[in-house]
This record gives sequence, C-alpha cells and structure tokens, in this order.
Amino acid sequence: MTSRPSPLPRVVVLGGGLAGTLAAAALAPHVGEILILERDSALPQTPAPRARLPQAAHAHTLWAGGADAMEELLPGITADWLAAGAHRIPIPNGMVSFSPAGWYRRSWDPTHYLIGAGRDLIDWAVRRRVLGMPNVELRTRTKITGLAGDGARVRGVYAEQAGQDAYGSPGLIEADLVVDATGRNSKSTRWLLDIGGPEVRETVVDAGVRYASRRYRAPEGTETDWPVVHVPADPREARPGLFATIIPIEDGQWHVSLSGTRGGEPSSGEELFEEFARGVRHPLVADLLARAEPVSGVSTYARTANRRRHFERAGLPEGFVVVGDAATSLNPVYGHGMSVAARGALALRGQAARRPFASAGFTSRAQRAMTRPAAAAWLLAVGQDRFYPGAIGRRPNLADRLSARYVHRLAHTATGNAMIVERITDVVTLRKPAGILAGPAVLLAAALGPRKPLLDGPELTAREQEVLARPPLRSPHTASATDTDTDTDTDTDTDTP
Repeated sequence: MTSRPSPLPRVVVLGGGLAGTLAAAALAPHVGEILILERDSALPQTPAPRARLPQAAHAHTLWAGGADAMEELLPGITADWLAAGAHRIPIPNGMVSFSPAGWYRRSWDPTHYLIGAGRDLIDWAVRRRVLGMPNVELRTRTKITGLAGDGARVRGVYAEQAGQDAYGSPGLIEADLVVDATGRNSKSTRWLLDIGGPEVRETVVDAGVRYASRRYRAPEGTETDWPVVHVPADPREARPGLFATIIPIEDGQWHVSLSGTRGGEPSSGEELFEEFARGVRHPLVADLLARAEPVSGVSTYARTANRRRHFERAGLPEGFVVVGDAATSLNPVYGHGMSVAARGALALRGQAARRPFASAGFTSRAQRAMTRPAAAAWLLAVGQDRFYPGAIGRRPNLADRLSARYVHRLAHTATGNAMIVERITDVVTLRKPAGILAGPAVLLAAALGPRKPLLDGPELTAREQEVLARPPLRSPHTASATDTDTDTDTDTDTDTP
C-alpha cells in the first residue's frame, strides 16, 4: 500500500458509516481526493442492514437540526428520503408526547419537524450521494492498525488490506488530514499514545439503559400521517426509568423501541414486549401495539453509556480530527446521535472553508467547532441520566439539581405556552443552543407558568381515537412475529476499520 501524490490535499476518512460519509461530504469541495477506509467487505447498495451496526435495529430520530445540516451538506437528500418512503413529521402537532410535566398540546402551529425512517434508509441515501462524488473513493476490507506521524503531526495511517483469506502486512496510506469516524469502538486514544501524542481524558455517565425494539405493520388506514408517540421516563422518580416510542417509518411500518435504565431493563422475549410497554408511565403505546401486527422479532441493545472523549482539550497533532461517536457517544434514547454527527460535519466544513488543513491550529479549531453541538446534546442527555438509580458517573450536585428543577418548570410551562414549546424544541432538535432557555422572555414565562390548564389525557385526532376503539388483535402474552429474537448486546458497535 503506497501513497499517491496529488497537488491538492488528500483526506483519509476512517469508517464508512454515517459520521464518516457526512465528514466526506463536508470536505469534498476543499480537497483533491477523499479516501474512505472501511473494514466491511461491502456496504449495502439498498436500504439494507450492514455489519457492525446493531443499533440500526432500533428506532432512530433524525431531528430538524440534523436533517437541516444534512440537507445543507447534500442538497436534495430530504427528497431522496421521502421518495424512498420516509415521513416528514411536523412538530409539535405530529408528536404525542407525555412529558414528566404532563401531555403536550398538538394544536400549536408546526415549527419544527423530524424524519421518520429506518436507520438503514437514512444511511443508504447519504452514502449513495457521497460515493457518487467524483473525488470520493471507498476502499473496503481495510483494517486500520495505527496512525503515522508523531506528536506534532499525523501524516497518514497504517492499514492492512484483506486478501483472499486474511489481512496482508500493514502499509502506509499518506494523508494531509485523517478523520476518525470509527464510532464507539474508536482506538484513537491508544493510537495517539503510540505516536507520542497526548493522553485524552474521558467522561462517562451510564444509566444502564437497555433497548428492546421490533417493527409492526401499521394498522389499516394509519400508514401515512401518523404521529410519533413518545412516553419518556420521569427522572425525578426514585425508580428505574422506562421509555416507549413509536416512530412511523417506510413500508407502512411502525418502529417501536422500549427501553429501561439499570434495574428496569426490558426483556428480549416477544411475549414480554407489549407487557413492558404497558408498564411505562402511560399505556398508550401498549394500547396501540395491541392493534398492530408485529413483523419482526425483538432486538436488544445495551451499549448505551454517554461517553465523551475530550479531544478538543487534548492538544491533538495537526492533521487529525475525530467526529461522531468516536468523540462523543450518547444514550440513544434522546435521539441525538445522527444530528450531532451532521452538525459536527457542518462545523468541519466551515473550518475547511476558512483555512488550509496544513495550517497551524486547523485541528484544534476544527475539533472545538465540532464539539459544540455534541456538548449541547451531552448536557441534555447526562442532565437526565445522572438522576436514575445506579447511574455510573459523577452524582448530581447542587447545580445539576437546580438545572433539573428549571428544566422541569419549563416542561410544565410548555404544556400551555406555545412560545416555550418552540424554544424547547429549538434546543431538543439542535437548531439552537441551550442558552436561549435562559433569555428574559423564557425566564418570565417560566415564572408565570402555563397559560392553559393541564390536559387530562393525550390530545388525539378522530382517526387516532378510532384506531384505539378497534378490538385488540391479541391478548397480553400472545404477541407473535415472523422473525426470531435477536440479542445484539455484544455485537460490534458501528463501523470500526
């Protein structure tokens, strides 16, 4: 494996998953060549499952902030998703959500949206666009063994190319910039030490969340224009947090994910799936599932710790940046992973447009810029997860408790105040920073409280009420499926080369 000279900068991206392809899209206008190195033997040519991505079996939320960023990086990508069967779901009127402070109203005008689609479809559409760029090349069956360079500058990577039966000897692939997009399994912290680079500090907050997910065929007449249904836990309760979510996706299906924190984890058993849904704070999800037909087995996943590697503070060598889950991996129950990767890629593009990769300080500036959207999502996640019983990591201090009380007050106010709904949704969808929640108008509204009384139940349309009025298809403990159970707790996570 040898270097290839080019008059323009060359970028090597480690990992062909969503974070890696979005980083390639961000950098493509500024380089001569982008080489994506992927360990898999092939990446799907259709919206199909891929190796080393077990979390794709679970429901994913692509919030407006992330979808906006992907559209900016790849104009027309939203149309690609919708043409393949995805749904553009308006918020707040397209979401039935039982917040810890009460039911949110759906009668407000829509201000945001999310994309309802399976993870495989989202990834495939992005991958197809990026690999169609003339200066982007994908090399599969490639295993990264380390970085080339020293503590001052990374100049490439050492990689083994798979042959007929095994990997060959490591060879050097030179690059002006190396982008680590290898996900939770990233070995960058070790690789940096191997070349005399810095030690990277890591922070972990782990509520012990376990997922159980399956797909259902949507009841007749609900294949389109169906809302997201979300019943989250209340972290103020001194018990494990239980969550239940239905997201309408392609092919007339619902993607259903149930989750519980340490001590309240869902089972992988099909007969217990809907029983668990009935145990969350409200039985709405279970009532809907009883009127839908499962079309898959139950998949579980438990590698859900919030893990932040502080590359932005480490003094990285020039020529090396880390993106996506390789830098900050989040509890997926809050649905921010894809959006953080997209916002980070947009920040990387902004830095590449301002200064050459080889210029002094490019790496530190780019890493800090990409950290900002990740840090915002991190605060949203750990601000909840620290409070669950048995959570690993720093215990909540006075500031955490005061912040949690203020967030709950905002949620309470949002049950009857459209302006607060919009501000909270700005933050949750990563369109705006959390600082907007401390503005004078928001503080005053929080002090005054909701302008309308609390709802005594979910705000449902006539069609949604009609579905719930239908006879259940089965009684508890009799749910069946066409596929077998799949336990993915120990599967390799994401796309490590």
